[in-house]
Amino acid sequence: MRSLDNALNYLGYRIRTIKDPKEIASVDKLILPGVGAFGSAMKRLQDKGFVEPLQEYIKQDRPFIGICLGMQMLFSGSEEFPDATGLGVIPTQVKLLKSPGLVVPHMGWNGMNIRREGSPLITPGEYNNEKVYFVHSFAAPLDDITKDWALATTTYGNEFVCMVNRGNIAAMQFHPEKSGAFGLQLLKNYLTKFPVEKKSTLSPLLPATRQTELAKRVITSLNVRTNNMGELVATKGEQFEVREIISDDEGNKPVKGDVKAVGDPVELGERFFSDGADEIAFLNITSFRSSPIHDLAMLKLLRKCCERIFVPFTVGGGIRDIYALDPDSVEEGKPVMRQFSALEVAAMYFKSGADKVSVASDAVYAAEEFIASGHKKTGKTSIEKIAERYGRQAVVLAVDTKTVYVPSPDSTKHHTVKARYPGPNGEKYVWWQCTVKGGRETRDVGAYELVKACEELGAGEILLNNIDRDGTNHGYDLDLVKMVKGAVSIPVIASSGAGHVSDFVDLFRETNADGAMAGAIFHRGEVDITDVKEHLRNEGFTVRL
Repeated sequence: MRSLDNALNYLGYRIRTIKDPKEIASVDKLILPGVGAFGSAMKRLQDKGFVEPLQEYIKQDRPFIGICLGMQMLFSGSEEFPDATGLGVIPTQVKLLKSPGLVVPHMGWNGMNIRREGSPLITPGEYNNEKVYFVHSFAAPLDDITKDWALATTTYGNEFVCMVNRGNIAAMQFHPEKSGAFGLQLLKNYLTKFPVEKKSTLSPLLPATRQTELAKRVITSLNVRTNNMGELVATKGEQFEVREIISDDEGNKPVKGDVKAVGDPVELGERFFSDGADEIAFLNITSFRSSPIHDLAMLKLLRKCCERIFVPFTVGGGIRDIYALDPDSVEEGKPVMRQFSALEVAAMYFKSGADKVSVASDAVYAAEEFIASGHKKTGKTSIEKIAERYGRQAVVLAVDTKTVYVPSPDSTKHHTVKARYPGPNGEKYVWWQCTVKGGRETRDVGAYELVKACEELGAGEILLNNIDRDGTNHGYDLDLVKMVKGAVSIPVIASSGAGHVSDFVDLFRETNADGAMAGAIFHRGEVDITDVKEHLRNEGFTVRL
């Protein structure tokens, strides 16, 4: 909602959020955005009395556009929740994306085939093969029913309908508010060109001109924390010394000063957006030790970034159940202590503009319990609760590992692979030990076991980091990435170690990772995002330019 609101404000429009179903009848144009799970969304619409007014509005062919889950809810149902009933405007079911070897969710930048002429939303002549941002696991296949509605299709495993339009009713599976300038233009077309005349018709379905391809994502990360002035600044990772060391000439013991800032997070985010970053990740270091409930600086940062940056945000740090002062509850003049769930913490980030949240330490503890129980779900872990409400595509598993060399697979209970290079004592095998608390504490669980467990619990993406590679500029840990890619069927983003444009090519060529994250080399201007993408394209990889 916040991202969409900011996109429309950027275009010069203000929107009204409808809280009473009776208001639907009085509007001129209606937008139904949605993220998360089909069943949960339809239940909330039903419980709040919105279903019948929405159906009546659409039946009258008044200007309507659905976004992502807002498009799926136009259908009669979804395989995601077979018992849930949709709005029934398009009388068929949304299906799970599935094809041998397909990574689900379909997450990232893909193209379209415009299949009809005459729509005010978009025509073939207006489209120059731009890529738009998708994040979903279910979609509408192109079949005898959907072909009467299809405006555009996308290929991911099989062909699915990514835009529909009939009269004044339109919808799109991707997120225009997160699809850069092209996405903003689509929203502007809806606002300025609808309603259409009753007599206007679209052309028959045109043939698809190509198979679209999902781009390899180039993601930039920002470690942020609060300085002594209470301001949020970009700094180094938690495993580095992030404060200035102050000493005097009299030989006194040195003391720590203020945070070493590498820049303003909002300004850096804007620069990366302009340079072509496909996503931006904010890691909130402050929340490792303090309560994110009171971290107003981080929430303010997200709101500011949403006003100026139209690509997805991932936010990590402090996503866990916590016991803290409730700023909204006061008894006898004092704030009340209460339990906040990980879902409530995540909701604060989502409402401030985040598209995804990354769960790190809490995921390790949950995985340990899950494995020990014989893989029995409780529904109470942070991953399960957030995925149920917002969809698994909104939950990123952040894995921070350290390399452990062993002489043979039999010398450890953990999953090993043959080492590319021998260990310090000639060891020939390696496993990766998971850490918590920003890498300060190790746990007796390996990356292989962790990612498989958390995929079962509901994580929709993996952010994979080898702490030993941080700041080395020696390239990504290809063996670690390759192992994890072979263990799961969800997207894997590699992090830590990039120092040259060639490192990105090596990563994608050897591991087939879905994305590459880097921070310091982009902050310092040592490598330019545009140069990385041009190099990848020259090497035959699909990228968003």
